[in-house]
Amino acid sequence: MNLTISGHHLDVTPAIREYVQNKLERITRHFDQVIDSHVILCIDNLTEKEKRQKAEINLRVAGKIVHVASAAHDLYAAIDMLMDRLDRQVQKYKQMLQDHSSTPLKRMANEGGEEEAAAAA
Repeated sequence: MNLTISGHHLDVTPAIREYVQNKLERITRHFDQVIDSHVILCIDNLTEKEKRQKAEINLRVAGKIVHVASAAHDLYAAIDMLMDRLDRQVQKYKQMLQDHSSTPLKRMANEGGEEEAAAAA
């Protein structure tokens, strides 16, 4: 998997880079068909009180690009929210692939309709 981390209005330190890499390992554990990912970290200075840290990711998997974004007052919190959302999206995509790859007869058998599947065959 190719990983690109870029920062807008901030320097990406080795600690932030390692934190993002460790969090992305959870995603690749659930779904190993990730081609590449591009993480964008940025700081928006709206006012002195409202500094907003944003994190975005574009994850390219086989057949789809998953885009997720999050914002928080702390960059690490934004990264955590980003990875939680990305994990849910990837699991949803993986489930969709598994549902579409099985035939209706196999799905009926998995749902407990073995008799109906045997009768249909």
